[in-house]
Amino acid sequence: MHVLLLLVQTKSKKTLARPGVKNIVLVEGVRTPFLLSGTTYANLMPHDLARAALQGLLNKTSLPKDAVDYIIYGIVIQEVKTSNVAREAALGAGFSDKIPAHTVTMACISSNQAMTSAVGLIAAGQCDAVVAGGAEFMSDVPIRHSRKMRKTMLALNRAKTLGQKLSLIGSIRMSHLSPELPAVAEFSTAETMGHSADRLAAAFGVSRLEQDEFALRSHTLAKKAQDDGLLEDVITFKVPGRDIVSKDNGIRPSSMEQMAKLKPAFVKPHGTVTAANSSFLTDGASAVLIMSEEKALAMGYKPKAYLRDFVYVSQDPKDQLLLGPTYSTPKVLERAGLSMSDIDVFEFHEAFAGQIMANLKAMDSDWFGQTYMGRKAKVGTPPMDKFNLWGGSLSLGHPFGATGCRLVTTVAHRLKKEGGQYGLVAACAAGGQGHAMVIEAYPQ
Repeated sequence: MHVLLLLVQTKSKKTLARPGVKNIVLVEGVRTPFLLSGTTYANLMPHDLARAALQGLLNKTSLPKDAVDYIIYGIVIQEVKTSNVAREAALGAGFSDKIPAHTVTMACISSNQAMTSAVGLIAAGQCDAVVAGGAEFMSDVPIRHSRKMRKTMLALNRAKTLGQKLSLIGSIRMSHLSPELPAVAEFSTAETMGHSADRLAAAFGVSRLEQDEFALRSHTLAKKAQDDGLLEDVITFKVPGRDIVSKDNGIRPSSMEQMAKLKPAFVKPHGTVTAANSSFLTDGASAVLIMSEEKALAMGYKPKAYLRDFVYVSQDPKDQLLLGPTYSTPKVLERAGLSMSDIDVFEFHEAFAGQIMANLKAMDSDWFGQTYMGRKAKVGTPPMDKFNLWGGSLSLGHPFGATGCRLVTTVAHRLKKEGGQYGLVAACAAGGQGHAMVIEAYPQ
């Protein structure tokens, strides 16, 4: 009995630290409230939100403004005027102008890419302290003139004589004036993500009822977490010319009856994906401080968690667009030498309830594991009593570029609250890509 107890104890105490490999830690993570687009943030710009997150991080950590070596931000739909949003936000937040900054984009895992780029810089010995984050601003997206109109306008700019100018103006037709809108669609397949989610749900036999139940669970858990003060990464933000915001405004627990009344949003009339079981267009930003453990301790910080192994995966964007978690989870566990049962906290990005349920069914299928993943058996599913317990993207909101940092910070906070040792973040992204990361609790 004693030997058994000892084994159990050492198993739970095993750390993923490796000899000769730097320990990299999450010191702090913050985010602006995530708001439905078109609400209180409507008149801002993306760098305003990113700046607010950076200022929130500075306030929470009392970090000297020149103590960071590098700043990286993720964003998906870029404002043309601030294409390197990381740099503009950093300058606006008052960071030293000597700190280099760059912006990355990888659809819904853009801030995951920002964080792992930070980890890479620290592991390579380039930096000791990096701020990573992400922002998205869906209230105002760049809308372009049509290609024909753009060509005419550029030619007008170069035209020398009045005759040339008049002839170009005369060539403009009404059809040239129709604008080009950005779409949440795959460039390679021209299919919107909602359509893909609907097809994926159908392929795995996910019912409308299951999707509505999962969405209701997400909103109910988010409301409880919000009411219980667990979402401590959310900072208060005084929106210029508007109110002070201090909480997410998309959390709306409904009832199954209300949700059942909604019509399919994409595949009509028989689709199962609706506005209620999809994530909504969201404005928001996040920021995290990542350091080598020695630097964090030298500066007097108490880290929240260790950032351990991570992987990126990529599949066919037509039929496996949203299956990132199914492919990335076993890969990252293998790298870390862990099994599903070792993970205490799961945080998966919820793009659509149908996408989450399809992933859970794929992870639970021996056939899928053997046929598509070259495995002997199924991946295995996360137990629901460890899964997205404080809500997720369906309820908290999903600013594309900012969600990754929210997931990682939530894992760190949940590990502390629940006394767990290991957490796993997983997410799908446009382009058929995906990400997973293992996070280890920092000793209390």
